[in-house]
Amino acid sequence: MSETGAGPEGNPWHRRAILALLRLPLALPYRWRGPVVGWLMAWVFAPLAGYGRRVEENLTYVLPDLPAPEIRRLRRAVPANTGRMLIEIASGQAFIDRIAKISMQGPGLPALDAARAAGRPILVVSGHFGNFDAARCALAQRGHKIGALYRPVDDPVLDQEFLSVLTTIAAPVFPRGRRGLGAMLRFLRQGNAVAILMDQYVHGGADVTFFGKPAPTSTSAAEMALKYDALLIPVYGIRRPGGFDIVVENPVPHTDAIAMTQHINDSLEARVRADLDQWLWIHRRWKPELQRKRAAASTAPGPSS
Repeated sequence: MSETGAGPEGNPWHRRAILALLRLPLALPYRWRGPVVGWLMAWVFAPLAGYGRRVEENLTYVLPDLPAPEIRRLRRAVPANTGRMLIEIASGQAFIDRIAKISMQGPGLPALDAARAAGRPILVVSGHFGNFDAARCALAQRGHKIGALYRPVDDPVLDQEFLSVLTTIAAPVFPRGRRGLGAMLRFLRQGNAVAILMDQYVHGGADVTFFGKPAPTSTSAAEMALKYDALLIPVYGIRRPGGFDIVVENPVPHTDAIAMTQHINDSLEARVRADLDQWLWIHRRWKPELQRKRAAASTAPGPSS
């Protein structure tokens, strides 16, 4: 579930900086942690890491008419949201206690509760938007046994830190890979819920779009929903002043895997358009240079031409 990573052997300075960002602000009252870490991410870490440039590149690629002042605002606001999310999930029980007070909402809530009552497998899909672990936490507080698929971090020290943080919010957490996938499927087939973030570029993924641009996406969630008759449902933790809206959308209809995956992308796109500063514009969702090569390869003449 994390896009964060260090080099294969780990960068000790990178590690110390991230650990400091996750641990030192815990000495502050909870209400100050988000603003402080958000500011540090926006004005210190993001400029050093080049995140602002990545945010601008992505925005101008898919939203070329976005006014320059709004792009400048988002160069800071997007990393700030990321910083807030990190310190929120690192706050453990203090974060859980706040999420427990929030009532979930949305048109898909009755279907979600009915699936849990019937012991039907549930696939919760979302993206790197708002605080995606707020939604997972809220589902656990509502009584769902909810696991999550997690992308391990290259640095083993950081990986253990993030794994501990994610497991505190709700368990189990399954690492990507054959063993983790097998354990996740067994958990799902038992009638439990699994949360998956769908907004990552996947080499060889389905030829679907996001913001009107090619965005190869894994169809695994849709395929599992079809195979195991699982409820496939988007859930979002949307940041609001003083807390979150935890919104459950209508379930994704079972049709075919590609159409269902496009439905998920469209759902997330609508949420992102409404709150541009809450999506992770930092990561490389589209990779247009690879898409151009892919298109060129598909139209190149064959040996018999």
